Amino acid sequence: MPNYLTSNEVLWHYTYLAICSIIFVFLIAPILVIIPLSFNVAPYFTFTEKMLALDPTGYSLRWYDLLLTFGMTNPDAPRDLSWWADAWDNARWINAAKNSIIIGFFSTILATTLGTIAALGLSRSEMPYRRAIMAILISPMIVPIIIVATGLFFFYSALGIQNWGIPYLGVVLAHATLGIPFVIITVTATLVGFDHSLTRAAASLGADSFTTFRRVQMPLILPGVVSGALFAFVTSFDEVVVVLFVGALDEQTIPRQMWNGIREQISPAILSVATILVVISILLLTTVELLRRRSERLRGVTPQ
Repeated sequence: MPNYLTSNEVLWHYTYLAICSIIFVFLIAPILVIIPLSFNVAPYFTFTEKMLALDPTGYSLRWYDLLLTFGMTNPDAPRDLSWWADAWDNARWINAAKNSIIIGFFSTILATTLGTIAALGLSRSEMPYRRAIMAILISPMIVPIIIVATGLFFFYSALGIQNWGIPYLGVVLAHATLGIPFVIITVTATLVGFDHSLTRAAASLGADSFTTFRRVQMPLILPGVVSGALFAFVTSFDEVVVVLFVGALDEQTIPRQMWNGIREQISPAILSVATILVVISILLLTTVELLRRRSERLRGVTPQ
């Protein structure tokens, strides 16, 4: 700290750090607690005496192994290629992970494409009713999710979308709707520092609109686009309410499988899944932060 600070300013500095630390612990502690509990050898959601004593016999990977075997036709068979084929085809958690990845991938592609196009249009000063259009486009992240899910249910029922024979279509469209606001916000934030004279210069040199976007705009806004895509994917991967309303019986995602597990049979395997999701979230947030720093460097802003 600077030497010219008064004693009150120094006291406030350390008080501020203490308040921030307390808030951080308050937010992160519930998440960190589930990680050691996922290694509990006992089928409980509490710390056993052996775990508190750091006895290795109190820890186990049995709940992570259950993620592979739950739902298999022959989980006790030798773990050869046929065993892994059985797990791939029949294990409920693996099928839920496959469904989540498929739905998340296609909904992210759709949300990123539409959100980027919308952000490019809203970034133009000549765009009429920009504020009203922006409010409408980001409304899915403001309106309670239960209202969105109910509205989608009746809308899909009127269209008969469940009879179109396209798997995952309803859930993909619904998750894309929820992910578009995140893409619009991140791409719009990137476009705030964009120099539009670059597009005019490209046009004066004979480049058409698509070439200008591909060679000039896209490289500069790419960090924002990727960040929005990551947020859209996480939104899809973590969403359960819409899936319960519009998803078919065989479209069990990881959050829906966790919901069913809590409602039907409480098992510490849920903690194992939660731990894996926490690790994935940390990796995605780290990626977003690296992209944010890269975007600031491209715009000539020194990362803090």
